Amino acid sequence: MMVKLSVNINKIATLRNARGGNVPDLVQVAKDCERFGAQGITVHPRPDERHIRYKDVLDIKPELKTEFNIEGYPSKYFIDLVISVKPAQVTLVPDPPGVLTSNAGWDTKKNQSLLKEVVSEFRKAGIRTSLFVDTNKINIEHAVTTGADRVELYTEMYASEFTANKEKAIAPYKDAASLAVSLGLGLNAGHDLSLVNLEYFAKNIKGLQEVSIGHALISDALYYGLENTIQLYLRQLQSAK
Repeated sequence: MMVKLSVNINKIATLRNARGGNVPDLVQVAKDCERFGAQGITVHPRPDERHIRYKDVLDIKPELKTEFNIEGYPSKYFIDLVISVKPAQVTLVPDPPGVLTSNAGWDTKKNQSLLKEVVSEFRKAGIRTSLFVDTNKINIEHAVTTGADRVELYTEMYASEFTANKEKAIAPYKDAASLAVSLGLGLNAGHDLSLVNLEYFAKNIKGLQEVSIGHALISDALYYGLENTIQLYLRQLQSAK
């Protein structure tokens, strides 16, 4: 099966918030991304609401026909929001308030108790849970014992090393993915994946189910248009089959 593309629309919200009002219309953009071929929509609300607002999450959910993925740090407010919305998937990210963008995966051993408790709450609500992790095998092994359904591999290191040596860049991700699949975890990936490096990543990572892409995709859309850009990313994933 082809890897699913979930479009992260945070940057659209950033553009809207720069002027106030409702241009661009975030709900309409989410619906259009689906219409243009995206198999999911991702949002990452943060406490300061500098891009996605909590109200956006409530407004978007009833309009979607594909999977809704909500990313974020498991504060009480976030947990309550996710449970009230009941998306297909929640991706837990260890970013503290005020961080510019996600910059690390979970230390799943150190945070085992927290993650077990939160994952259990989401499981009871029927929500699939994914943990944002690096390629450290210890973190993948301990992701299993939290009860999480999937892990999302943090791909910034891959993207930053890709141009210099793509074989070296992909190597730890191949090992991490193999371990995750062998342990029964589903496999997602995201962060700095782009038209430059996506096809190679998807072709080499066995068991990959979903990629979440925002910054690069929205940036490309400034040149190619949103519909054409989504199709370009889908073609990369199709070519990797």
